[in-house]
Amino acid sequence: MKAGVSAIVYAVRALKEAGARLAGDVLLDFVIEEECTGNGALASLRRRAGRAKADAAIIPEPFGPTQLIAQVGVLWARIEVKGAAAHVLGASGPQAVNAVQKARIVIDAINELERSANSRPRPPLWREVEHPLNYNVGTIVAGDWPSTVPAQCTLEVRLSMFPGESSREARESFATGIRRACAQDAWLREHPPEVTFFAFDAEGFELGGDEEILTTLGHAHESLVGRPLQPYVSTATTDARFYNLYHGIPATCYGPVGENLHAPDEWVDLESVREVTRVLSATILDWCGSEGAGAR
Repeated sequence: MKAGVSAIVYAVRALKEAGARLAGDVLLDFVIEEECTGNGALASLRRRAGRAKADAAIIPEPFGPTQLIAQVGVLWARIEVKGAAAHVLGASGPQAVNAVQKARIVIDAINELERSANSRPRPPLWREVEHPLNYNVGTIVAGDWPSTVPAQCTLEVRLSMFPGESSREARESFATGIRRACAQDAWLREHPPEVTFFAFDAEGFELGGDEEILTTLGHAHESLVGRPLQPYVSTATTDARFYNLYHGIPATCYGPVGENLHAPDEWVDLESVREVTRVLSATILDWCGSEGAGAR
């Protein structure tokens, strides 16, 4: 992400050093929390409410030579699985119930819910995406130490939904699916896990293909790179949703080439950073126009 930020900063710097006299304003807005709720972008947009609204926005996500046209909605769920604590000497006795082992039933249910969600009919933009909806068990917390049967196991899960789907219905469907699976186990039927939702509640969106910012960005990319800019349908969420859904600002993502995101050896291709810098400069110049030519 820092590579994309560098590209957009130097794109503006290049225009200034070249003496470009833009007929429109360019706002650089850098925020925190994109990975955890998106509150940084939301707070910045709300702070600017009532002032002149931007005509379009580009977020330099490292998605490579593509422009974002759609993304999923995302929810975070927390599942509390109860057990019955005991010393390890009685682990096989009738009074001990290992919450971690019971959580395996919940994880199997999550995997089945993910399979079911991806087997449903999809919106047109998602029909060619191999596996659009990912349900990820991201954290597991349980137990006090190795010699005690754990009385509780907490799972935190990221799940997703298609644009236009209600987050309320997605939450209800997920919780119902967990309860239904747990009803097949005698212990969990009597001690059902508690399912709550926290932090992330992000709607998905689809950007109209006729948006002028897509045309302008695509023209700049093809002119400088020599290849058409491909549309991108994302199985993750970005801050672009706040602009598109709540503030009436068409927003897309365009950034450098990178791999191993959120994994060891995360990297970005430096030549692609230079390429993106040039394309963003050309996009800004075309979008804003020069003094005397008018601005969008």
